[in-house]
Amino acid sequence: MNNLEEILNEATNLFDSIDNTSDLEQAKSRYLGKNGILTKRLKGLASLSPEDRPVIGSQINQAKEVLESRINDRRELILSKKMEAQLAGEALDVTLPSRGLGVGGLHPITRTLERIEILFSSIGFTVASGPEIETDFYNFTALNIPENHPARAMHDTFYIAEDKNEHLLRTHTSPVQIRYMQNKNPPVRVIAPGRVYRCDSDVTHTPMFHQVEGLWVDEYVNFSELKGVLIGFIKQFLEYDGLLTRFRPSFFPFTEPSAEMDISCVMCNNKGCRVCGHTGWLEVLGCGMVHPEVLKHVNIDSLQYRGFAFGMGVERLAMLKYGVNDIRLFFENDLRFLKQFN
Repeated sequence: MNNLEEILNEATNLFDSIDNTSDLEQAKSRYLGKNGILTKRLKGLASLSPEDRPVIGSQINQAKEVLESRINDRRELILSKKMEAQLAGEALDVTLPSRGLGVGGLHPITRTLERIEILFSSIGFTVASGPEIETDFYNFTALNIPENHPARAMHDTFYIAEDKNEHLLRTHTSPVQIRYMQNKNPPVRVIAPGRVYRCDSDVTHTPMFHQVEGLWVDEYVNFSELKGVLIGFIKQFLEYDGLLTRFRPSFFPFTEPSAEMDISCVMCNNKGCRVCGHTGWLEVLGCGMVHPEVLKHVNIDSLQYRGFAFGMGVERLAMLKYGVNDIRLFFENDLRFLKQFN
């Protein structure tokens, strides 16, 4: 028995000095393996007398159980220390300042649309919307655009079905105004923001872009009110000190008289540069008094009611507002560009 106690003490000291499971398994094999010290003792029981055999065998088995228990305890301790060391190495100092999360923001076109809607809503305009797939009637005929007008040609318009209604992707948001007047009696004061489509693509044009078109129909509406509304809007929108405006005669089938509104170039302060073609002026929108034929198509008496309409490109206004010189930047989804607006 004394010899077994020595073996147990020796094994215990060896186990306590081991710091990894691989060495611990080798130590276990030394005492409990196929050719281990205690295993050899068990095999040697055959040489003992029948009286000593059960006593010595019981002592050896007890010693094996003690070693198994101490090995398991040591293994758990080694694994526990390993886990603690791993956790300590991966620990986070919660008192450190955080890195922060990347926060998204609104697209500059969305910001521009919201700004336009807020400004017109503040003076009593309603915001309306309509389908992007339109018929020839709403997109052209109801707006007094003749059959032979170039805008109806396939090189300008995306036609999607060749049937009697000639469905197409709307080329402006004016059809929304027609639908609105069909369902609302005057007075009418509405803007129609939305996507429109045309066969055009270059530095200043894209096949899909955004427009906001406005309409005011009432008994005593006149061109002076049109000018007052648009001048007030553009000055509030651009927030540019000393902004000059002018109206030039123009032609649109759905308005008479028609005009185009120019502003003094915000890039050169009306002195002339490449952006404004060295004229000092930039065109920003088209406008005019609603043509009587347009009112006729929606059953509004043009002798009793008059109206004015206007239309502006949202990308164009965003370029002026933010100083962007290529319209395609708005559609490339380049985060380096978009982050500047957030």
